[in-house]
Order: sequence, then C-alpha cells, then structure tokens
Amino acid sequence: MPRETCHRCRRPKACCLCPSAPPLETRTRIVLLMHPMEFRREKCTTGRIACLNLANSEIIPGIGFDADERVRALLDDPLNYPVLLYPGEDAMNVTEGGFPAAALGERRLVVFLLDATWSCAGKMLKSSPGLLRLPRLMFTPHEKSRFRIKRQPHSWCLSTLEAAHELLSALDDAGLDTYPDRHRLPAAFDAMQDYQIKCAQSRGTGSTTA
Repeated sequence: MPRETCHRCRRPKACCLCPSAPPLETRTRIVLLMHPMEFRREKCTTGRIACLNLANSEIIPGIGFDADERVRALLDDPLNYPVLLYPGEDAMNVTEGGFPAAALGERRLVVFLLDATWSCAGKMLKSSPGLLRLPRLMFTPHEKSRFRIKRQPHSWCLSTLEAAHELLSALDDAGLDTYPDRHRLPAAFDAMQDYQIKCAQSRGTGSTTA
C-alpha cells in the first residue's frame, strides 16, 4: 500500500519536512528560477525547502524567462529593484559593502536565483538574455557547503538553500534586511539530509541523491 505523501514537501507524511512554525518574513523577495529537471523531481529539493521556510519567496519553473509573464511582472513593477544572484567581476558584493543601498531606497529588493545544476544554469542564462542585463549581486560565503549527500563541484559551491541563507545573512549584516532566524534554513537542510541518509541506510545502498 503506497504511503501518504505531503503535497508540499513531497515527503512521506510520517517524515514531512514542512516547517511547523510560520515562514520567516523578509523584506527581500527570493525568486527561484527552477529548471524543469529540478521542478519535476519527486523528492523535495533544497530550493523547495527554502521556499517553504521563507514567506516572501516563490518558484517559477522554466528555461527561458524573458517572455514569462510572472517574471515580466516582477521586472516591470516600479516598486521592485530586481537583481540576478550570480557571481562575476561586475557583480556587486553585498558582503563587502558593494551594494548601493541608496539606489534601493524604498523599493523592494527582488533577487532572481537560478535553481539548477551549474551546466543547466548556463543554458538558462543563454536562453534568457534579459536576465544578464539585470544588475548582478553576489556575496562572500561564511561557510563551505554543508552538503553530505551530494558531491559539489567545489566546497564553496552552495546548494540553493545555502545560497538563500548566505544572501539573507549578508543583507542583514549590511542593514538591508532583517533575517529573523539564521538557524532555521541550515537546520531544515540538515533534517533533509538526515532523512536521505536514513533512507539509504535502511535500503542498504549507502548512497543518496537530493
């Protein structure tokens, strides 16, 4: 008999990863542009867990986003200050005070974050040249990736959840936002991995994916 599954986190209800407390409120809006391969996955990804825990966040699936109605609405809203979270020489490093707080003013910071593998993220950008015309934002992470169940290209390559956590921490430190609970997202990330490891051990496979 199949187990009941939570429709939000996509885990068995007995091991639901949905937060018991209300999602965290932030001024910044986190918008995950999620590759279809991630969006269709049955398991709860780190991006989904991040959005379950952040009230001011959303997921937009796709590959090309220049004609996406929701993306266009966010970009065209004069009350928004849209940026792309993507490192590079011309990116504003919020950790080092490189973000022009005066330019933000009373507008809401809207951060587009690519939720995909590194190779798929590159294809998404090629299919969405409008994203490359946005101001680019980056941060200097405080910690290396805490991923235990997936090999990252480099120890400083972060999961989507970790990137959202580090970004909000940097914005809070810079006085650009209030991040009320810095332990919540890392704790949710650890719980997800603990569950995956437990499942792999019960199957005797010794390997997991997320």
